[in-house]
Amino acid sequence: MKSKEILIQIIEQLDEFENQCKKVDMEVNMSDFIGFLNANIYSRGIKAQSISGGQEEYPGGMAATKDRETDISILIVMMYRYAKSYLKKAFANSIIRTADEFSYLITLLTHESMVKTELIHTQVMEKTSGMEIIKRLIRLNLVESFDDPIDKRSTRIRISDEGKRELGKIFPQMQLVSRLVPGDLNEAERNQLAYLLRRLDHFHHHLYQEAKTEPLENLVNN
Repeated sequence: MKSKEILIQIIEQLDEFENQCKKVDMEVNMSDFIGFLNANIYSRGIKAQSISGGQEEYPGGMAATKDRETDISILIVMMYRYAKSYLKKAFANSIIRTADEFSYLITLLTHESMVKTELIHTQVMEKTSGMEIIKRLIRLNLVESFDDPIDKRSTRIRISDEGKRELGKIFPQMQLVSRLVPGDLNEAERNQLAYLLRRLDHFHHHLYQEAKTEPLENLVNN
């Protein structure tokens, strides 16, 4: 293939990428464009494990055939479960028990302090569940609660010295988990995956924040 033909293909791909960015209000940049090219051009034919049986129809007349979108949903859930099993090993010798607790502490580590609802908001969690996690971290002395010096009606939290020490103990194990989760993907594939996950996070974060009360039908047609 001549260089001119390759250049034409790159321009066509860039045009398609730019159109997709406009739809989700994303800025066009080189790193994301490279990820887009990887996602479109570079792939490996690996057949995923099947969890379905031989039935061709579910109750209610719903077809049992799997499409690409169904595969994506199932595989994301599977990846979460794999990662969860590795995290359980990482937390074996720590008073930190869940990925949510670890995530809350890591976020607090990068802030001088935060309002409780602000922290929960960054974690994309429901308020009730988030408050339970914060209460446990406070009981474990990993987090400190104090009155907001400006708004006396508000309570702020910060990571304690004990929380910092506990994170320091668990960091080596978490680094092993981070190395394990991407599996045997090479560098190009990891860049491709990171790009696609950023795209998904950008899309879903908006729906979660702005349209969380909308029914599924409205979200799909948004």
